Amino acid sequence: MNIHRAKTNRYTKIVSPTFARMLSSLFMLLLLGCASYYQKNQDFNNEFETGDLKQALETLKKNDSEAHGKTRFIYFVNKGLLLSILGKYRESNDVFEKAFLFGEDYRINYFQEAASYLTNPHFTLYKGEDHEHLMVLYFKAINFLKMGMPEDALVECRRLNIRLNQISDKYVSEEKFQRDAFVHTLMGIIYQSVKDYNNAFIAYRNAYEIYEGPYTTLFGMRAPEQLKLDLLNTAHWTGFSDEFEKYKEQFGMPDYIPVQPDAELVFFWHNGLGPIKDEWSVNFAVDHQTDNMVVFSSPGIPVTFPFTLDNDKDKNDLSSIEVFRVAFPRYVERPAYFQSGNIQLGDSTYTLELVEDVSKVAFISLKQRMLEEFSKGLLRAALKKAAEHSMRKEDEMLGALIGAVNAMTEKADTRNWQTLPHSIYYARVPLKEGENAIAFNMNCSENPKVKYEFTYQAQKGQTLFHTFSSLESTYPCYN
Repeated sequence: MNIHRAKTNRYTKIVSPTFARMLSSLFMLLLLGCASYYQKNQDFNNEFETGDLKQALETLKKNDSEAHGKTRFIYFVNKGLLLSILGKYRESNDVFEKAFLFGEDYRINYFQEAASYLTNPHFTLYKGEDHEHLMVLYFKAINFLKMGMPEDALVECRRLNIRLNQISDKYVSEEKFQRDAFVHTLMGIIYQSVKDYNNAFIAYRNAYEIYEGPYTTLFGMRAPEQLKLDLLNTAHWTGFSDEFEKYKEQFGMPDYIPVQPDAELVFFWHNGLGPIKDEWSVNFAVDHQTDNMVVFSSPGIPVTFPFTLDNDKDKNDLSSIEVFRVAFPRYVERPAYFQSGNIQLGDSTYTLELVEDVSKVAFISLKQRMLEEFSKGLLRAALKKAAEHSMRKEDEMLGALIGAVNAMTEKADTRNWQTLPHSIYYARVPLKEGENAIAFNMNCSENPKVKYEFTYQAQKGQTLFHTFSSLESTYPCYN
């Protein structure tokens, strides 16, 4: 595998001075306590993003206690991905298998779950997002392919299908991510590499139907042109003449004639970095001693709004302050730096086509379970507020302190697999028997193309696999 790196309080006159100071201090503490999982692991992230992968691996090893902690899944997948990029495919698969088995064996710890409602979700074991578990098996399959073990790669693809069926059963929404076109494309590629054209045709046909159906609706993606060619080729080589003629007409290729080269290269480009998980929150502060002044603040809105509640309750100390805070997770995209890529072999150019938008899949995966996140967040806030009010009956000041602590400990779960690629592209390149020299070009609108050259020794009838990771991304989009 290859890698490329690359304010003043304007409301002081309206709100009481004591309350203003208290409010200012409280929100400062909230900001300090709201560091995301990405920010807390800045050293590792910087090393990975700048391409210092050996140091990033050393940083992981220094924190190997995480292999038994609440973020063990993230530890496994980060280590597995690093080992894969460094070319240690067998070691990588051993670690990825631990991540897979973690997902298979995961059971809810009800004590941790209950405790999280009085603190925040970080108290629980991170189980991983749906698409993250799918990507574990993708990387395992790729590792096997690069070790020349296509049958083992197909086992991982079958596991992927099982996982997709499990995900489908979890959601009732019509707009749900239940069938992965990329998985079926990958299965077809592997079947084709071992000359099982019948199963390859079935996999390609499934992939085409998903691209033209759910993928168009959910992600705005259409079937890659290479997939259409592979579908036509395998239909012809299998002897499915009716299907061959049908798809030629459907694709507008009436004169297409399949040609089998001496050998082939399937080139996967892992472009950019996937989204990071952040949080957004809604904060309220109520001061009953200043004509029931309410101050509304949210990190998503860079202003503060004071207004008055109609209530005759009179308070004369800081115990009159009540704070409400509810936090929810959100993804922040890291747009890829390179917009396109191609491979040159002699006078021929082969465009790398988008086969999976990992970033969009992540957003859809979170969207599918946002109702659950809203329910948990609001229940968490209600339980915390109930505990605060119960204490206020005994001790107003202590109750107010508990309210402030509850607000400061309120956090959304910002943990996620942050070393995933932003998107995956691929191309199939015909090779001749013997030595083949290609040039891989990555293109960016702002700068000249970046070029890499590779040489492959191909045997007759062989399919070679190559992956290239470019880690460049632009600034996260905090929309």
